[in-house]
Amino acid sequence: MISTRIVVVTGLSGSGKTTALRALEDQGYFCIDNLPSKFLRPVVKMAEDSGGEIRRVAFGVDIRSRDSLDSYPGIFKELEKDGADISVIFLDCSDEVLARRFKETRRPHPLADHSGDISMGIAEERTRLESLKDRADQVIDTTRLTVHDLSRLITEAVRGEDFKRHMGITVLSFGFKFGLPSEADLVFDVRFLPNPFFKEGLKRGTGEDAEVSSYALGNPTGAGFIMWIGRFMDFLLPCYEIEGRRSLTIAFGCTGGHHRSVAVAKTIADNLKDQGFIVALRHRDINK
Repeated sequence: MISTRIVVVTGLSGSGKTTALRALEDQGYFCIDNLPSKFLRPVVKMAEDSGGEIRRVAFGVDIRSRDSLDSYPGIFKELEKDGADISVIFLDCSDEVLARRFKETRRPHPLADHSGDISMGIAEERTRLESLKDRADQVIDTTRLTVHDLSRLITEAVRGEDFKRHMGITVLSFGFKFGLPSEADLVFDVRFLPNPFFKEGLKRGTGEDAEVSSYALGNPTGAGFIMWIGRFMDFLLPCYEIEGRRSLTIAFGCTGGHHRSVAVAKTIADNLKDQGFIVALRHRDINK
C-alpha cells in the first residue's frame, strides 16, 4: 500500500513552476522536474522502498512531456487506487504576463513556431494542458504574484497534519556583560527574573541545574514569561515558515549568562522540540 505523499506541479510555461518546486524542496519534498510519465510509478516505488527516508515526492509536469501528457491523469488514478495521496497544483497566468516574462528572459517558448510567435505557442499549450487542469485539485493564478507570494501559497497548499517542520532554530543563552550575540534574530532580556546569583547555595550553579531553574522560573513571573513566550512563538514561527525561512536564532540574555538565561533557553528549546522543530541549544557564556 502506497503511503508516500505526492504533489504534482503543472501549468503553463513561465507561470512559476520552478519557484513552486523550490518551495516544495524547502518543505522536505524530493523534487523531480519534467519526468516522463513511464517513470512516475518506478520513482514512487523507490520512495516506498526508502524505509521512510523519502516520504514526500513532488513532480514537475509541463509541455515538455509532449505525447505523455494525456497519460498522466490515468496514472494518477492508478496510484490513488493503490492508496497514494496525490495533489495536483496547476499554475495559470494571463497571456500578456506570460509573453512579457518570455521576452524579459529572452527564452523561446517551447511551442513557439519558427517566427518566434509566443502568443501562438501559449494558445496551443493551453489546449494541450486542459486534461491536467481539469484534474487539478488547486489552480493558482500567478499573474499578479511575486515569487515570494507564490512560495507562500505553495507552502500553505501542502501543509497538513503530518507536516514536518524544516526550519532550524537555535536557542541561545548569553550574558549582556559580554555583549549582544551578533547572530541573533530575536533577543529577549530576562534580567527581570529572580536572580539565583544572590541565593545562598545557587551562585556556583547554572541554569541547567534543577534547583537554579526552579528558583528563576518556579514563580508567577517566571511561569508567566514562559507561557507568553510560548504563545508568541506559536504565532510567530509559522509566519517565518510560510515566508520560507530556513533558520532562526532566538537569544535570551541575563547579566552573566550563567543562570536565568540558561534556564529560560533550555525550557524554551525543550518546548520547541516537543512541537517538532529542529532545535539546537547553545549556552554562549556559561563557562566564562
